Amino acid sequence: MTVRNLDILFAPKSIAIVGASSRTGSVGEMVWARAACAGFSGSLWPVNPKYRSLGGQPVYADIDALPEAPNVAVLCTRPHTWPDLVERLGRRGTKAVVIVGEATRRIASSTPRQDDLQGSAAGADDWTVRTLAAARPFLVRVVGPGSIGVVTPAIGACLGAPACNVESGGVAWVSGSNALTNGVLGWARARGLGFSRIVALGDEADVDSGDLLDFLASDVSTRAILLAIETVRSARKFMSAARAAARNKPVLVLRTGRDDPFDRLYGAAFRRAGLVRVDSLDDLLDEIETLGIGRVAASDVATVVTSDGGVAALAQDAFGAAGDDLAQWPTAARDAIATALPRARAGNPLLLGDAATSADFGAALEALASHRETGTVFVVHAPTHSAPVAEVARTLIAERRHAYRGLLACFFGCVDAATRDELHANGIPVHTTPHRLARGFARLVDFRQGRELLMQTPDGLPADVPDDIDAAQRDIRSALGSGITELNGDHAARVLARFGITAKPGPPDSLTSDAVEIQTRMLNHRVFGPVFEFKAEGALGLADALHEFALPPLNPVLARDLVMRSPRSRELPTDTLLNSLTALSQLVCYIEEIVALRLVLRVTRDSVAVHEPLLTLGAHRKPLAIVPYPRRLEETLDWRGMRVTVRPIRPEDEEAHAAFVAANTAEDLRLRFFGAVRSFDHSQLARMTQIDYDREMALIVTRANGEGVGETLGVARAIADPDNETAEFAVAARSDMKGKGLGKLLLSRIIEYAKNRGTRWLIGEALRENAGMIALARNTGFELTKTEDPGVVGFRLRLCETPSPTSRGANVD
Repeated sequence: MTVRNLDILFAPKSIAIVGASSRTGSVGEMVWARAACAGFSGSLWPVNPKYRSLGGQPVYADIDALPEAPNVAVLCTRPHTWPDLVERLGRRGTKAVVIVGEATRRIASSTPRQDDLQGSAAGADDWTVRTLAAARPFLVRVVGPGSIGVVTPAIGACLGAPACNVESGGVAWVSGSNALTNGVLGWARARGLGFSRIVALGDEADVDSGDLLDFLASDVSTRAILLAIETVRSARKFMSAARAAARNKPVLVLRTGRDDPFDRLYGAAFRRAGLVRVDSLDDLLDEIETLGIGRVAASDVATVVTSDGGVAALAQDAFGAAGDDLAQWPTAARDAIATALPRARAGNPLLLGDAATSADFGAALEALASHRETGTVFVVHAPTHSAPVAEVARTLIAERRHAYRGLLACFFGCVDAATRDELHANGIPVHTTPHRLARGFARLVDFRQGRELLMQTPDGLPADVPDDIDAAQRDIRSALGSGITELNGDHAARVLARFGITAKPGPPDSLTSDAVEIQTRMLNHRVFGPVFEFKAEGALGLADALHEFALPPLNPVLARDLVMRSPRSRELPTDTLLNSLTALSQLVCYIEEIVALRLVLRVTRDSVAVHEPLLTLGAHRKPLAIVPYPRRLEETLDWRGMRVTVRPIRPEDEEAHAAFVAANTAEDLRLRFFGAVRSFDHSQLARMTQIDYDREMALIVTRANGEGVGETLGVARAIADPDNETAEFAVAARSDMKGKGLGKLLLSRIIEYAKNRGTRWLIGEALRENAGMIALARNTGFELTKTEDPGVVGFRLRLCETPSPTSRGANVD
């Protein structure tokens, strides 16, 4: 994963169009025409030895003739020219290239060095492979080949040949399809909608969807991300980046290829990462309106405001079909409407009446403002003589401050362009039908609920899972070393027993009306690595009792989310089943030699039984798409007369972490967080305890208190950049533990972790008056550095000469 130089790709100060042309219909002509009329304020240099000028602008015969290295170059030339051009551009200092041309000739899978190339070079054409090899020494980023380009409308940077000019907006568009991208741009332009960033990925030889999600997650100009893809190139990178992005902003994804037998697996992966999957292009296009114009709904329920009874019925039906909930009004809200609008029918939908005026819509917003239980407001209106669309729109704009939970409008397609643009300018999305509006709202609710699932604190690990995981690993490795590649019967049951799973070697008894048999398997998927598939029929052969995929690691919260998607979830023994699923996940995560698994879960209202277990063993399997808890970093030691454990933080540490924060003095918290801090809410604590072990580490020191309950004494964090160039660290010890060497213990462990990860630099900052932290850093070997703030001291420590690729290709036990 890398975001290196993507900031320059999206905000260049100079652009070279290599192969710019005036020949009608040529790639060079289309790219140059778009770039020249986009309004770019930086330097724009056409390069082509056949011309002296284009449109009155001088043309450079060669890239060596350019006045300086362009930040970004767009290549409109034939494939055989790419490697040489990229190498020369890289030597001059160019940071990114966009290759618009198509590659045609394929390379055999045995071509030397292709596996070492950045991105997915395997199976690429030979010119692409050579181009990536030329780019790598200079860290030049490559978009494409086969891309129609990258566009940042706000600065007029058009790096390619999109079908039309693009307006600026708040939604980022990322797609592997040029045709789909052009279609979406045309659709949005016709409706006065714009984008923050547009990327047509092309062949994704280097820059892929995971890289872009990582960049867009923290891009302040992007409020939401729309993603249209067919496959995922690097599952671990994608999942890590997608999870980070979804915590910050809505990410909606449309996946083509529904006939793929593993389409449900992609759906499970998207849900696990907090992405909202849409079923059609229409749905995705609607979100350009909803997310690009308005603010994300802060409610799971809505109130419909309209003047006509027929329209109200249509809206209510649309909301029901979309699975939305109309708000149940409190009595106070009904009374407020009765007072403000005595002719209206107070209720949801709120029916203002055929004679309603535009002022009545404003009065409704004001009356409902203090009753937040009424949720997001949806004004659904067909024009009337007493309430023309333009007047109602102006009223909504004037009164929008009263819609605390968000405001969306539907005018049945009767809004003119000027009124629509005015509504957009004031943050009010406009949909053409109640059905589109209701589906758009449903997806906003999905996003909010998905993010809340990311923030939920899981229960602790099942109490009956034993500690002899190491023994189970030895058993498996011994069997594999003896040439055994399959374990079944009693041997497989003994392995499962070490994880608290009681298995019966034989098949289950005949299926009864109160039982469900879940055919469970773990398979080694070509993209996502080890994944679970759960498939079951209901009693008497009824279909669709359960058919779901899941990505390990699972915990009880994630297992519950999986189980609750079954129509028969109420009939299942929740705790027992959740513990069984979690234990199976631990088995797969901790024992990498298990390359496949098959068994039957027989579930009744009261019990879960495992039958016919079969474990397939192998020396190699694909890495897990999500890094599990890194148990190898756990360490128990005697320290200062106490028995303490140093280990990575876990989601279930949230309560102990809250107590840790509360046990610190106000001054210590100020020094640690660079400002006054009283406490943290659940979402903040969830971010601290539910970390992505692929990109972040938090090591804590814990001990059991007098009641045997674990308490946190200190924490050290390190967050690496995607290139593994630097990791930013922080250390904090509980106030009553300061001066005892706890900070030194934690800092030494986080340094060791970063060094083993191959990180080049460890960096940090402290307030100048934080004498203890400054002394600790100096005594540990950090170099003190100046920062832009004279009140802040910087630290840096070189860990290795060059950054190493991170451990994303290997499992962590």
